[in-house]
Amino acid sequence: MSTYPHMRRAWSAVGCCLILGAVLTACSSGKDTTPAAAEKPNTGKITLYYLQKQGDQQYFVEQAEGAKAEAQTLGVDLKVVNLGTDANKAITELDAAVAQGANGIAIVVPDQAIGPQVIDKAKQAGIPLVSSDDVIKDASGAAAPFVGFDGAQMGNSVGTEAARLFKATGWTAADTKVISSYKQDLTVCTDRVNAAKTAFDSGAGAQIPVLNLGTDNSVTDAQNKAGAVISSNPSVKHWVVWGCNDENETGVVTALANSGVQASNIIGVGLGAYLTCKDWAAGKDTGNKASLYISGNEVGRDAIKVLVDKVRGGTALPARTIAKTSIVNKDNYKADGVNCT
Repeated sequence: MSTYPHMRRAWSAVGCCLILGAVLTACSSGKDTTPAAAEKPNTGKITLYYLQKQGDQQYFVEQAEGAKAEAQTLGVDLKVVNLGTDANKAITELDAAVAQGANGIAIVVPDQAIGPQVIDKAKQAGIPLVSSDDVIKDASGAAAPFVGFDGAQMGNSVGTEAARLFKATGWTAADTKVISSYKQDLTVCTDRVNAAKTAFDSGAGAQIPVLNLGTDNSVTDAQNKAGAVISSNPSVKHWVVWGCNDENETGVVTALANSGVQASNIIGVGLGAYLTCKDWAAGKDTGNKASLYISGNEVGRDAIKVLVDKVRGGTALPARTIAKTSIVNKDNYKADGVNCT
């Protein structure tokens, strides 16, 4: 029998506390000694999903083609889903991708407001996710890894080209106006058109009034809504046009032509080139004078590449993967690789 029973009890208590403390420390540290499944390099079958808004638009068709080509090259399965403009469908299809065991997801959201929900669902499922074309943010305001274009840079290129063409015509500010056509609640659009205006104001050598036209980013809506703007400005002889995408710009230029404005009195600078090029390919005299060529194909390829690098090799997703752009016109669009179908 020990002559110091009180010490034995004390040491027992200390030992229990030490053991308990070690367990609690391991639990409370938030660090698991075994990496989560999503963080382990995957050497087996990989299935990726590309969820696209407006998947029938030419840009997104080319994006899907590029993604499919890259997936085939890298030996992964890819499922492409057209979300249209339905934010609810985006959530439903995201849930389906999670349920079907997606290893990675690229998404072009129909509405940036669903960003927090999209990011949280992917995070909870442990699935790497990149936003494509339109930036999305979580509830704290942190952006998801992004693959696409720099909106301000794009707008700057469009505005700079519009200013160059304006100065070359010798038009005056007195009888000239700008129509800036875009979806006004989409940040990528506001980034583009605001930068276009800043660059145009800087390079045009004159202050030209800008008429902002709110659309749903489709050709039909831009054309229909531009009609009222044109008819309410009968004294304007010369028009400069830009927008969030080729749909907006070509829609407005078509409306101007339908209103009797000659092509020589229109400076339209598109964004995409996949629609502006159609008049060039047909040899038409057109108000579509130039466009910023953006390759959906390249964005699709880049999105798949960064996801595969993450899933297969454990490489961190880059915060931003920015694709290249270039200004094209009727003389150089083919050489620059524009696919005019």
